[in-house]
Amino acid sequence: MNTYNTLYFDGCSKGNPGSSGAGAVIYDEMMSEIWSQALFVGAKSTNNEAEYTGLLIGLRRAVEMGISDLLVRGDSLLIIRQMKGEYKVKSESLKPMYLEAVELARSIKTIRYEHVYRNFNKRADELSNLGLV
Repeated sequence: MNTYNTLYFDGCSKGNPGSSGAGAVIYDEMMSEIWSQALFVGAKSTNNEAEYTGLLIGLRRAVEMGISDLLVRGDSLLIIRQMKGEYKVKSESLKPMYLEAVELARSIKTIRYEHVYRNFNKRADELSNLGLV
């Protein structure tokens, strides 16, 4: 049994920039889904903006739920590395999203970030595509 909750996030953009959706899902310690959301991001958003939106909606909900120990998983290596402090955020459109994510993460006692391949991120991917509808 895990002693932490797990957040998976994803974003997609058809056109990049183009019509974009985001999704996030939170699992409890037993890996049972306890919350999920799909969201339309915009008609002219980039894939990275959609990915950050997925992260943000998940982090906001984790904070609202009072989660204190969180493992965050996503298939965007760029965003995972930025959140771990390994990469700088150079894109002006991503900086406010990154700063909000960092601020939200401060409200969580223990937070870890892990890159996963797309085939291990299926539920969040499904939600991000539902956000396009």
